[in-house]
Amino acid sequence: MADNNSNNPKNTNEVSDPGRRSFVKNTGIAVGGVAGGALLGGLFSNRSKNDTNSNTAADKGSGKEKRYEEARMYFTRIADFAILEQAVERIFPEDDNGPGAIELGVPYYIDKQLAGPYGSNVGDYRQGPFIGSKAAASDSSLDRGQIFINGLRTMDAESQKRFDTNFVKATEDQQLEIMTDFADDKVEVKGISSKGFFNLLRSTTLEGAYCDPLYGGNRDMKGWKMKEYPGAIASYAHMIEEDQFVKMDQVSLTDYQPK
Repeated sequence: MADNNSNNPKNTNEVSDPGRRSFVKNTGIAVGGVAGGALLGGLFSNRSKNDTNSNTAADKGSGKEKRYEEARMYFTRIADFAILEQAVERIFPEDDNGPGAIELGVPYYIDKQLAGPYGSNVGDYRQGPFIGSKAAASDSSLDRGQIFINGLRTMDAESQKRFDTNFVKATEDQQLEIMTDFADDKVEVKGISSKGFFNLLRSTTLEGAYCDPLYGGNRDMKGWKMKEYPGAIASYAHMIEEDQFVKMDQVSLTDYQPK
């Protein structure tokens, strides 16, 4: 759904396209390549750098209204959720095209998914043999919730080791350096490869940006609006014969609730 991947914080001055998608583009399924200025935007990434011991950036919502449906269900530690916010904003930053992952509610989408059957791998084959530290997410002995906790805390530990500060307070370039090394499988994570964790983080970030709002992401359908995607349209019969592009208002599954 997205045309996205990775970049190298060490070479940000050499990158001519600081668009939101570069980090996602260069890291894809075959993660690799160099990371660049793709994620320099991230206006909303600064929200949780000020105070990680009170409300997180997404806890504060857009600042215009309280969203009582957005409450943490899986992440019991605010510090873990704050790392998640920063990581997804680096992958999908705010730019001139529209909002980033935080404003789109991506952290809450991931939190809700991990709190349900998806997070504990219900229905998946869960027997060995397991590959251990070289495993992809589907081959790990850990469930997805445990993978996220281990991966995010390892990001924080790497930031402490390299820059003597936690991941949330690190600069964007420092965060990108760590995430690029995760994508290139250069970091040890308990129970999974760092590349496996990064791929899972990236895929769930994109899901949260473009899913139906019913599932907790794509807040106010802004992800769809950026792409002029109409959403859950029941029928196109009334416009199938149109010769020109028809711009439509977005429709969510929640719009089909009984009156």
